Amino acid sequence: MNQSRIIARGADLDISVVIPVHDEVENIACLAAEILAALRGKTAFEIVFVDDGSTDGTATKLARLTTFYPEVRSVSHDRKSGQSIAVSSGVRAARGAVIVTIDGDGQNDPKYILEFTQRLAAGMPEVGLVAGRRVGRKATRFKIMQSRIANSVRGTILRDHTTDTGCGMKAIPREVFLALPVFDGLHRFLPALVRREGYAVVQIDVMDRDRRRGVSKYGLWDRFWVGLLDLMGVWWLIRRRKVVPRVRELKSDAG
Repeated sequence: MNQSRIIARGADLDISVVIPVHDEVENIACLAAEILAALRGKTAFEIVFVDDGSTDGTATKLARLTTFYPEVRSVSHDRKSGQSIAVSSGVRAARGAVIVTIDGDGQNDPKYILEFTQRLAAGMPEVGLVAGRRVGRKATRFKIMQSRIANSVRGTILRDHTTDTGCGMKAIPREVFLALPVFDGLHRFLPALVRREGYAVVQIDVMDRDRRRGVSKYGLWDRFWVGLLDLMGVWWLIRRRKVVPRVRELKSDAG
């Protein structure tokens, strides 16, 4: 990445592409190939698939991909735990200084990965997150309406100045992500929580693509009341944030 290379203490690689998947056996090979084509020879990277308790042969397919491609790694959950927990598991296993998250259904185009990481590098240390904003949504009208309502309610309450938190493509320094609280639904509130830590958030327009095969495994608001409770919890966290004071040790005047 030349001048835009991002270095973090203890990082072995520039980028870790973290992909949560549940029953996506038909999509993961094509997605891995696209990421490899977009990044090989341009940066030091790895692809970390997180198998979130799949039962359709995803684990077997991932084992083959890790054999064929040295850049591909796979970690797994023994039961389905949800998208946010899967992303968190991938980040903790990752070795890259920067995390790029992508949905496992192929709707996020890997051609944007380097643009995201370069924008993040150019904005550091002020910028802590680059988030995708989907253009040309391929969802049903009902799902688009749900998304608009959820984004409107969230934006009004949290004032995170983000118009689309549902886009799975995001770039964030690993150290910033690890400083955030982990809970089911975290991925929907990343902009608000990153802003809470004192960082700016940049949005980039990305073209939405049709899902290649299968159906969505992670809903926009899987359970309405749980999502509402998460929203209230994040609002409380933001309201209760305190700036950590600088601490210095007083030296004794005694000789």
